[in-house]
Amino acid sequence: MVADTALAELAALAGVFPEFKTLDGEICTITPDTQRALLRANGLMADTPAQVNDTLAALRSEAADAALPPDVVVRAGHPVQLTCATDVTWELVLEGASEPEAQGRGTTTLDLPALPAGLHDLALTSGTRRQRVTVIAAPARAPCVSDVAGRERTWGVVAALYGLRSERNGGIGDFEDLAELSGILGAQGADFLGINPVHALGWAAVDTISPYSPSHRGYLNTSHIALDHIPDVHDMASGRPSPGELIDYARHPETHRTALRDAFRQFQRTASPDSQKDLAAFIRSGGQALADFALFEGLSETHGGDWRKWPQPLTAPDTARGALTADAQSFHLWLQWVAQRQMSGAQERARDSGMALGLYLDLAVGARLDGAEAWAASGSIARGVSLGAPPDHLSPAGQNWHLAAYAPRMLSQNRYAPLRHVLAQAMRHCGILRIDHALGLNRSFWIPEDGSPGGYIRQPLQALMAIIAIEAQKAGTVVIGEDLGLVPDGFRDTMAGQGIYGYTVMQYEQTPQHGFRKAKDLRPKSLACFGTHDTPTLRGFWEGRDIAWWRKLGWINDAEQTEITGRRQCEKADLMNVAAADTDHLGADVFRDRVHADLAASPTALMAVQLDDIFDVREAQNLPGTIDAHPNWRRRSPVSIDETSAHPNLRKTAKLMAKAGRGRPPAKS
Repeated sequence: MVADTALAELAALAGVFPEFKTLDGEICTITPDTQRALLRANGLMADTPAQVNDTLAALRSEAADAALPPDVVVRAGHPVQLTCATDVTWELVLEGASEPEAQGRGTTTLDLPALPAGLHDLALTSGTRRQRVTVIAAPARAPCVSDVAGRERTWGVVAALYGLRSERNGGIGDFEDLAELSGILGAQGADFLGINPVHALGWAAVDTISPYSPSHRGYLNTSHIALDHIPDVHDMASGRPSPGELIDYARHPETHRTALRDAFRQFQRTASPDSQKDLAAFIRSGGQALADFALFEGLSETHGGDWRKWPQPLTAPDTARGALTADAQSFHLWLQWVAQRQMSGAQERARDSGMALGLYLDLAVGARLDGAEAWAASGSIARGVSLGAPPDHLSPAGQNWHLAAYAPRMLSQNRYAPLRHVLAQAMRHCGILRIDHALGLNRSFWIPEDGSPGGYIRQPLQALMAIIAIEAQKAGTVVIGEDLGLVPDGFRDTMAGQGIYGYTVMQYEQTPQHGFRKAKDLRPKSLACFGTHDTPTLRGFWEGRDIAWWRKLGWINDAEQTEITGRRQCEKADLMNVAAADTDHLGADVFRDRVHADLAASPTALMAVQLDDIFDVREAQNLPGTIDAHPNWRRRSPVSIDETSAHPNLRKTAKLMAKAGRGRPPAKS
């Protein structure tokens, strides 16, 4: 009993939640095995009673000796006074500087000058005790829509980049398709074009196709490189058009990668001096982080995609450097340079088309445990756990995403460097960044690899929000936090206070009576949409395609299908504001237009329309809970980019948005 009490106290000090509430209101109590696993993952040993006592004593001593917390968040541009627990001699060095900005001695009061936004180093000395504090100076908020767009209410389109169809791509949408589509949509008055995550999936991870299971979120998926738009490379077609409705992932990687190697060899022979200088500058600016990523990619070609199975000297960047030939590493550096140039070009063309915000990118919640990000940032990664979600009505067994988690204690000790790198890279080419599962900024659900049940661990919310605001201000990027699910009290207010927009999905805005919140009551500081890649399209919702899939997979029986279908009829009627008996008479086209018109008239700052809904697509891009039973991440657009500008539904949608006061009137045909 005494041992359990000490373990519980240690867990509480380390931010491990003793219990959590499910969607059904059930209280789940964390087991001692889970407490030990989560503590171990956060760099704290607690496997035996002796270890628990030693670690607890060390944390108590650490807290007693500290004059200040390890991280202090202050407002950038304003003088600040900090009060220490004891007299200290102190010295403040600004981020990127080598000389002290301010200093003092023999005082408990630190008068800091107005600081620029950034993470600054505060060294404290009290007798023989030394402490290093990170002063996080953040702007009042991240940029808001009106700051960037010049107006309060905007609209845009979201699409699956991989599924874009054109006469010139080789079966998977590429960055040139992205640029062309952004120009078409910008001419129709759209202010942004959103796409799925385009993080690097890993050169050796040929079987990984989910954009939400990346190898490294700080680098780009080179499968989207347009072969016919590589600098100083000529006569390189993107491949023959693929006629199928689904992406042929068995064919595309091999042909595309062979072409990329041919292009690299040609570039080495024929690159212009300007291109050579630009590539060299890109490599210099990318620093050690870029070099390490290229090293990982090159090593994976020989040793496989899972670094945990590599020879011991290769399992960390510090000891792996020098294990790869310069040419092998150069190829992967060049790939990222090409991808970054093409992404920059897509954002430039989006803005040139009249889009006020341009590209709207998606930041996945984490990177794969076996991938480059976990390898490069191993000193900040929680060991022996993966990110996931607790059981709910959609996933009774819970969800294990098999993604690496940042350990809050270890991340703080590393001054949040891996996270800052990922954020800065993600914001380089976009006007909007959506942070997937933003609730993880407050608390993360960790699932131990030893089979213990999962549990929540507290995250440094204020520090993480401040860092997001710092990077967003640098990049001039609007930030959206995907805040769906079990939302802690006050979390949305905290996000809004930092200038981070919420995420409003109409299909989830249901009332207990199976109706929906009225569009006029939606949160102004949010992006509103009808659905996502995980939900049915408008046509699919109308026809009950999601319900049909549930029955096909045996998730519901015939009686449940009948009941849910009847409820769906009422839901459609509520969304159209008509009697249930009138819905079928009005039809799916009227349903689509009314939903879009209602959302357009809402007070939300951002409103997104799915390209699949414009094209009247029946099936969703992804069905959560499936891997191979549903063709996730494989569906291609039924309409080519060449045909998009003249599509009547696009013009109709653009006129609806202009009528509602969003964006600019569409260009005249």
